[in-house]
Amino acid sequence: MHRDSLATPVRTAQPVRFSAGTAAPRTVAPAGACDCHVHVYDSRFPAAPGARLLPPDASAQDYRALQQRIGTTRVVLVTPSTYGTDNRPLLQGLAALGALGVQARGVAVIDGTETDAALQHLHAAGVRGVRLNLSLGVVGTADALLPLARRIAPLGWHLQLLMAPDVLVAQAGVLRQLPVPVVFDHFGRIPPAQAGRHPAHALLLALLQAGRAWVKLSGGYIVSEQHSVEDPALDALAASYLRCAPDRVLWGSDWPHATASAGVQPLPDDARQVDRLADWVHQAGGGAALQRVLVDNPAALYGFGPIGVSCPDDMTPKETTSP
Repeated sequence: MHRDSLATPVRTAQPVRFSAGTAAPRTVAPAGACDCHVHVYDSRFPAAPGARLLPPDASAQDYRALQQRIGTTRVVLVTPSTYGTDNRPLLQGLAALGALGVQARGVAVIDGTETDAALQHLHAAGVRGVRLNLSLGVVGTADALLPLARRIAPLGWHLQLLMAPDVLVAQAGVLRQLPVPVVFDHFGRIPPAQAGRHPAHALLLALLQAGRAWVKLSGGYIVSEQHSVEDPALDALAASYLRCAPDRVLWGSDWPHATASAGVQPLPDDARQVDRLADWVHQAGGGAALQRVLVDNPAALYGFGPIGVSCPDDMTPKETTSP
């Protein structure tokens, strides 16, 4: 087992590919801080038919430079819509990060027809969940929610979702009975102007409070009408999650910002994303704390080992029947 020399965050002011700015955040990340939403891209792997986002190559080594800038030491890679159910870029990224001594976990994309051996292989590589992205329509439909959840429940995995608020509300009954935890990325895709107004926001808060769900404060620049994490309208939305369930909130940079490289949004400054998280935690007060959001919560969901150890002793799937 490899020892991880990155237990104490190291921050350096430097330019990083696919990230605006060069300065380190004002906020010092706690030891073991995790970036819970990152993609890697490699043009050696073909894009899925119908894929709309075709960003340039972005490697694990490129991301390692961002870690050195913002002070995180753990990371969760997510298979992007670009590759459909091809998880080879994800597995390659996990292996590369492991070789660099970085604690990493993965969220794959599957269609539910995979063999038990294929899923065991993903688990052994560090995968701890599967994503269903209904916003880009490359893989899966809302009808796949329950079958996918049942398929991954024996592994102890979670189901990560990205869907429009109206679709989320339409699936309320299914979401309340899934046999696995649910993770909503990108603020639950709730536009800040609809916080407290759209029933999807109330549903997500109820799922959080019931301990059935988690939410990632990722992609703020995506849901913002200003296409910026600086948007003050994000404050109330972020605080609503942090106040409701501080032990169920995660953070992610969404590096390398595929929508920005496609020209949909300006390229974010990831140091500012860290500082904005600190703003939201401060505004929420109470039980919300950077230690929880960046260290404790990711460790609980993704099964990270002790700080300073690059992989856990036990990579065996664990049975689970409820979130």
